[in-house]
Amino acid sequence: MLVEVDGEPPLVIDLGTGLRALGDHLEVPLRAAGLPLRANALLTHLHFDHVLGMPFFAPMRDPGAVLDVYGPSQEGTSLHDVLAGMVKPPFFPIYMAEFRGSLYFHDVEDKSEVDLGAITVKVRSVPHIGHTLGFRVEADGRSFAYLSDHQAPVDRRSVDVGALDLCRDADLVVHDAQYTDEEFVVHSDWGHSTEAYAVQVAREAGAKRLALFHYDPAHTDRDIERMLTHARRIAGGRHVLEVEAAAEGTTVDLGTA
Repeated sequence: MLVEVDGEPPLVIDLGTGLRALGDHLEVPLRAAGLPLRANALLTHLHFDHVLGMPFFAPMRDPGAVLDVYGPSQEGTSLHDVLAGMVKPPFFPIYMAEFRGSLYFHDVEDKSEVDLGAITVKVRSVPHIGHTLGFRVEADGRSFAYLSDHQAPVDRRSVDVGALDLCRDADLVVHDAQYTDEEFVVHSDWGHSTEAYAVQVAREAGAKRLALFHYDPAHTDRDIERMLTHARRIAGGRHVLEVEAAAEGTTVDLGTA
């Protein structure tokens, strides 16, 4: 995911396989201007699907490129050392230190804030497997919350305090919706949520819009359409919550306050 705020460097959220296409997108204006990348990134956690794109991020092949990565602290080691251990032989043909651009890693704790120029990022730990962060990004009087991987409780009745804190009155919440209610019964301890629980989180927090996200790889577009229909149905009522399904290439303009 890419967050763009006028006058600020690009802000990338998570470093999964989509990072390759994003790198190609970012390189077009950079090469036209003859400039290397200067960007920041927020990393929720270190599961493969959130970091596999890092060695394929084309802008980091350019001398002078800089990417500052803010991610979850690791017990007994550092964020840098864990990721460097993933990007090296025999897992990858070169070492992370051989990238021509510079990667700087910043270990982030629960209940902290990261100031990136005009962008403020509120950080909270959220229930998942391993130290996992959720983010609230605020700029120009607007806010959005990002909870890509969020373990719903088995009964799906309560909402984690940290998750609510991130989503409170947000203009947009991007939330894990990996399973249907039926699938969750089988995978209730796999670290994810349902579309119904995503609606519950956003509604309880008083958010204005919800984007379902982090779909199960086995789901088809038709499956996601059914989940979206279900989410919109339960989001109706006296306090209507606008619900959409995130899709590759979608742009959302939150404007300014």
